Amino acid sequence: MLQRLFQRYTGWLRGLKAAYVLNNLLQAPRLRHNRALYRQYGLRKSIFSPLSHADFAANPSPDIPWIDRPGAEAAVENHPDFKTFSPEIQDKIRLFLREGYLILENFFSEEQTDALDAEVADAIETGKAGFNFTGRKIFNFYEHSALADQQFFRHPELLRLLSFLLGKPVLPFQTLNFTQGSEQRAHSDSIHMSTEPQGYLIATWIALEDCTSDNGALFYYPGSHRLPYVMSADYDNGNTFFTIGADNNKHYEDKIEALIQENDLKPRHFYAKRGDVLVWHANLLHGGSPIRREGASRRSMVCHYYAEGVICYHEMTQRPALMPRQLN
Repeated sequence: MLQRLFQRYTGWLRGLKAAYVLNNLLQAPRLRHNRALYRQYGLRKSIFSPLSHADFAANPSPDIPWIDRPGAEAAVENHPDFKTFSPEIQDKIRLFLREGYLILENFFSEEQTDALDAEVADAIETGKAGFNFTGRKIFNFYEHSALADQQFFRHPELLRLLSFLLGKPVLPFQTLNFTQGSEQRAHSDSIHMSTEPQGYLIATWIALEDCTSDNGALFYYPGSHRLPYVMSADYDNGNTFFTIGADNNKHYEDKIEALIQENDLKPRHFYAKRGDVLVWHANLLHGGSPIRREGASRRSMVCHYYAEGVICYHEMTQRPALMPRQLN
């Protein structure tokens, strides 16, 4: 399928919207659920066509996640499900509302992280899994590993917490495994994985080894989730009717850097211990620090979750999201 080709391909086809439309047609069973969602949200468009935030600009849904609404602090305190979490987790939820992230220390055991590390290394060595075109990311390793899928991606307590934060059941969408730091510039996940109504995405970052100032620790900007979402119309994306702009991502990251400077945001680094989990808001600005020690590893796993009952798409490449087959 074209989807697998694009995971490693770096040529001109990546910029053609028609190539993505063709892939959508080939993946029709994974998009059929959108027919009902498009009707629900008043979108008059083929489920196979390019899709972006501009399609909703004239008539956006007023619905947003409950923790982003005015009075969210009081609403959370009075929610009956809030009382079912431990006092420690309740404090973390309060932090999430204020700063857009929370940290679960020692959430996974050394035995679990060791086992997952071993499975990833074996899959790379045997060719069962490999890096995408970036040379850094292994997409959807959970498809190859019951351990990654059941114990990490679909951990019941983690899903319960994420569903509470979004106010809707979460749908596990995508995993990314890293053996080295991403060194990615600051960004919001919502430019890559978007929703209508806006904000119904949440993510976790799992440390599979300790993170230091040498091996490219994750960084994030507390409180940045309250800034306006930056979508394709908000910067020089270079898109045309037929193509995705060649420097789209760079121009987006330049826009985010300017926003950071304008708001005098200060980064915080996540010097995680193995087994720690960072949970972050759909619009929290974050990235990967430079790797200062040549060859240093920084094994980790990122999981992305959409909320149930919303339209899911990829803003930068203007593609409807291909949800996992078991969800359709």
